[in-house]
Amino acid sequence: MNGQSTPRTDFLRRSIGRASAAVMLLALMTIAARSGAAQENRELIGRWDLTVSGVDGDYPSWIEVRLSGYRTLVGSYVAQFGSARPIAEVTTDGNAFRFSVPQQFERRSEPVEVEGTVDGDSLVGRLTDERGEWIEFRGSRAPRLAPPAAMRDGETIELFDGRSLNGWVTRFPDRENGWKVKDGLLANVRPGNDLRTERTFRDFRLTVEFRYPEGSNSGIYLRGRHEVQIEDNFGREADSHRIGGVYGFLTPSINAAKRAGEWQQIEIELIGRQVTVVLNGERVIDRQTIPGITGGALDSDEGEPGPILLQGDHGPVEYRRVTLTELLEAK
Repeated sequence: MNGQSTPRTDFLRRSIGRASAAVMLLALMTIAARSGAAQENRELIGRWDLTVSGVDGDYPSWIEVRLSGYRTLVGSYVAQFGSARPIAEVTTDGNAFRFSVPQQFERRSEPVEVEGTVDGDSLVGRLTDERGEWIEFRGSRAPRLAPPAAMRDGETIELFDGRSLNGWVTRFPDRENGWKVKDGLLANVRPGNDLRTERTFRDFRLTVEFRYPEGSNSGIYLRGRHEVQIEDNFGREADSHRIGGVYGFLTPSINAAKRAGEWQQIEIELIGRQVTVVLNGERVIDRQTIPGITGGALDSDEGEPGPILLQGDHGPVEYRRVTLTELLEAK
């Protein structure tokens, strides 16, 4: 071509121009739609502490909602029991939301359905229980719990005195207390009830010596809300659901468990949401963030102090030392 304009070249230029403008307009509309979707759902993104009005009384629950890509909302859900399970997609319509998760320990095959509305830092809604009936919940945005810049040791307390159950109470007063002091050991002789301290704590370092028989399963709840797993998992791959893990959330770097029947030691430091776990001398979790409550928690009031709780409804376990040092902000 010689570069001179002809009717044909003018037509081609106009066509290309119109096509380019259409492509650009479509791109701008797509970006705006994506931005609008993200803006519309922004209030829902985050972690939420829930209280559910169950048939047998209130119980805690937890939701996290995250943005995946431009506009898809995904997340995690913790029910009354069990571990965090993934939410494949959260659908929204204005300030209303809805999602479902497969059953875990619920005694039915249908998924759990959850729906509600968000208003600033509050949620209200309903979900399906084990019977498939709708029950209501209310929730609030979970606190950040950022750790202070520096900490110092406070009071050191022997939570188990080696002689009695002084300072401890059962979680379920209407159930038998299978915990006994036997030969200087705190023993879960007849599993069926959890044991918790009367005192509550915020930030602390906890040192515990324990042993269990083959196949046993227990746990230590920090502030009554975050379970560190105690279970016979010798020789198995490390997992968040196995010994030393924060149940369903944080996986130990290695499995440092000893064989069943041997005495073991775990040291746990909790400051805000930041946790460090040393199992049998191995630092298996190092200053990791606990996202929220684990299944079986006492409550979802994450901003408040809470007790140390020893899980006792699964298997037998013995403790010969339960020592706590309070950690205070350095002035």
